Amino acid sequence: MSAPHNMADRCLLYYITDRSQFRGGEQDRRRALLDKIAEGARDGVDYIQLREKDLSGRELEMLAREVVGIVRQNSPSTRLLINSRVDVALAAGADGVHLRAGDVAPSEVAGMLRAVAPAQTAGNFIIAASCHSHEDVTCAESEAIDFAVFAPVFGKSGTRQAVPAGVAALRQACQAKIPILALGGVTMKNAASCLDVGAAGVAGIRLFQENKIEDVVRALRTP
Repeated sequence: MSAPHNMADRCLLYYITDRSQFRGGEQDRRRALLDKIAEGARDGVDYIQLREKDLSGRELEMLAREVVGIVRQNSPSTRLLINSRVDVALAAGADGVHLRAGDVAPSEVAGMLRAVAPAQTAGNFIIAASCHSHEDVTCAESEAIDFAVFAPVFGKSGTRQAVPAGVAALRQACQAKIPILALGGVTMKNAASCLDVGAAGVAGIRLFQENKIEDVVRALRTP
C-alpha cells in the first residue's frame, strides 16, 4: 500500500486546459489560454495537457506548435501532453500524449512510436492515461504507462453527470506501482486529503484556471 503523502514531498501538478471556460470571444479565450499556459510553465507546473476537444486536427496541431514554443520559452522542465492525439503530439513536438478511456491501448501507442519516430521518442515520450475505477488502474499499471489520473474524486464542478469516486477509492487506486494523480473537484483546500492517501499529485482545470498558479504551487508544495 502506498504510504501517506508527506506535504514536504514534491506534489506533482497537472494543468488540463479548457479555453471555453475563459470569458470573451474566441480570440480573447485563446489569448487567455496561452497566458495561463505560460504562467503554469513559469510557476512550476509539471505537466500541461492541451485538451481543446472542439478543434479539428489541423487547428489543434497549429495551436500545439504555438504552445510548445511557449512552454519551452518559460520552463526547462514542464512537459506538454496532447489529449488523445498521438499524431498531433508527434507533429507538434510535444512531450507526450494523454489517453482517455476508450482510446488505443498504451502498448499500441508504444509500438507505433517505435515504428514511426524511434529517434524522436526513444525513452522520452510520455504516456499518461485516465482511470475511473480500480480495474482501469490495474490495466494502466500492466501497460507500464508513466502515470495515471484517477477521476472524479470529488466530482466535477457544475455537473451531476459523474458520480464522485471518493477518497477511499483513490486510496485503493494509489496502491498501484505507477504515480496516481487525483482529478475531479480538487481544490487547494481538499488536495491534502488526496495526498494523504497516497496520490502523487493533483490534476485539474478550474484549480489552475480560476486561481493564480503561483498560489496553487505555494499551497500544495509548502510543508
